Amino acid sequence: MSFKQWSNRWALPDDAVRELLELSGAGDIARDSTLSEAATQNNCRLEAQKLHGARLWRNNVGAFIDDRGVPVRYGLCNESKKLNQKVKSSDLIGIRPLLITQADVGRTVGQFVARECKARDWTFKGNDHESAQLQFINIINSLGGDAKFSTGEF
Repeated sequence: MSFKQWSNRWALPDDAVRELLELSGAGDIARDSTLSEAATQNNCRLEAQKLHGARLWRNNVGAFIDDRGVPVRYGLCNESKKLNQKVKSSDLIGIRPLLITQADVGRTVGQFVARECKARDWTFKGNDHESAQLQFINIINSLGGDAKFSTGEF
C-alpha cells in the first residue's frame, strides 16, 4: 500500500498530509527554484505524481493553417476564437485517483484535474486573459473536478 493510499483510507486531508511530509523531510521534492512558468509546470507535475498519484499532461492551445489552407484549432476550449477569448483551458490537464467512501463502497474513481501554471511571483490581476482562465477553473470545479492556479505546487 502506498502512502497516498493509506492517507486516503484514513481520510486525511491533503493539507495535513503535506504538512506531515514537510515535517518529516519527505516532502522535499527536488524543486526548480527559478521563477519561470516552465519551472512551475515541472514542479507541479512532479508533485502531482509523487505525492498524489495524479498524471498531468501539457495542454497546448493554438491554431494554424494546414497544407490545404484550412484553419486547424487544437487544445481544450478552442473550438472557435470567440470561445477561446471567453474560456481559456489550463496549462496542465490530467486525472488523479480519488477514493470514494460510503456511496461507492471504496471504489476508486478518476477526478479531472487542471492546473493553470504561473511564475512563482505571479499575482492575479483580473485582466481578460486571467479572467478567461478563471472561467475554465470555475467550470471544472463546479462539476466536481479539481482546478486552480498554481505557482509550482499541485
